[in-house]
Amino acid sequence: MSRIRLTRLFTFEAAHALQNYKGGCRNIHGHSYRLEVTITGTPIVSETHPNDGMVMDFKDLKKIVQETLIDPIDHALLLRQDAPQELVEALRHLDHKLVLTPFQPTCENMLIDFKQRLRHLLPSHVELHSLKLWETEKSFAEWYATDNV
Repeated sequence: MSRIRLTRLFTFEAAHALQNYKGGCRNIHGHSYRLEVTITGTPIVSETHPNDGMVMDFKDLKKIVQETLIDPIDHALLLRQDAPQELVEALRHLDHKLVLTPFQPTCENMLIDFKQRLRHLLPSHVELHSLKLWETEKSFAEWYATDNV
């Protein structure tokens, strides 16, 4: 059987600030992120199966990623959970969409978090192959399963 890779592209808007960082990214700023999720598997071979010929229905992959990763952070401000309490309280008082993370909300750490959450939700017959998160038009981070064996 041939293994096939499927990739689905997602976009979302989010802001973040990097605590204790010495450059401009210590200030709250936003990005138009682009996330590529690639899975691998063998197409289903069963004329009676509704997904005959598919590794996974793109619709199903979209639903998992959208609900698990994108919806919670789209148009949110991501801050490390030990951000200054006055800032957190002010943002909550203003009813801003705030996501506090147990990690510095860098592109790299977001990928690690995405990988950990996605792996457990994919069907058993597919594997997470790679993730690519574009923070800007010219800058991205990648995670590959083969680099982490």
